[in-house]
Amino acid sequence: MVKDKQLVAIDLFSGCGGLSEGLKHSGFSVLAAIELDLKAAETYRLNHPEVSLLNEDIKRIDPVELMEKLNVKPGEVDLIAGCPPCQGFSRLRTKNKSGSVRDERNDLIESFFVFVNAIKPKCVMLENVPSIADDDRFLKVYEELNKAGYQCVYDVLDASDYNVPQRRKRLILLGSRVGKVTLAEKSLKKNTVRHAIEGLGAAGDSGDEIHDMPEKRSKEVKNIISMIPKDGGSRFELPEKYHLACYKRSGGFRDVYGRMSWDKVSPTITSGCHNPSKGRFLHPEDNRAITLREAAILQGFPEQYRFISSHGKESIALMVGNALPPPFIRAHADSLKKLLMDG
Repeated sequence: MVKDKQLVAIDLFSGCGGLSEGLKHSGFSVLAAIELDLKAAETYRLNHPEVSLLNEDIKRIDPVELMEKLNVKPGEVDLIAGCPPCQGFSRLRTKNKSGSVRDERNDLIESFFVFVNAIKPKCVMLENVPSIADDDRFLKVYEELNKAGYQCVYDVLDASDYNVPQRRKRLILLGSRVGKVTLAEKSLKKNTVRHAIEGLGAAGDSGDEIHDMPEKRSKEVKNIISMIPKDGGSRFELPEKYHLACYKRSGGFRDVYGRMSWDKVSPTITSGCHNPSKGRFLHPEDNRAITLREAAILQGFPEQYRFISSHGKESIALMVGNALPPPFIRAHADSLKKLLMDG
């Protein structure tokens, strides 16, 4: 077993850096990352300054030229990992809109394979929404990976089973051409909302810009929030006279204006995580929505992870909601690391 070997990885579709954060916690050195969105790229650079980041459209990048820039040859990179933008695959877009599966972003999964086929990493990691498993493009890439010599395994897993204080179902695929690969074992216990965020300073006066961003709510909404029972309470527990018009518009979205529970995992953190009209995003105890810092921690980012407040609340929430939970990535990277180090 080679104990001092430095494992190297490339992060495709890096976003603000959740995947790279998880890889680095596992011991991988991230050589390069690719991200099209400017604000996400700026946030990535702030937290991972040592990584060669290409703020470009992946379709315009030649993987051979990237290898030359990184001074690596085919077969030398240990891992290529990525989460192709998946909005076109999401359940809400596909449930009643058959045309949404033709979203051009779905084709980016094929770009993932283009890089794998050229760089020939020892292992691959692909993460995405569960519904991608039924799409022909994913099945084609899965088949092409197998033909290229990768033993692959994939499944839909809940991130809360891997030390993430959040319920989040995702598909993850691991592949290897250096041995049999297995998905990570589940954590023995859940990481709760209480464990994740109870110890933070009071929002609004902490000195952390994204924990202190103010809310803008009407007096009526503030009053209703104050009446929702603490620690997991729901809008359904209020008298009907206090039901807002948005309650009726939300239809089957039962978590709207609900509080998180201290001793459970949080609901899925989405781009609407700062808005209680978008889900169960009220603080378990305080009469407010969770802050962006709390959302980032529930997504699995360390408390010190930096975001740029001038990007604005909506943009930061989008980055956090779209990010990959670092502990979830680390768990599966650890599985690949063991295989690579023993090989």
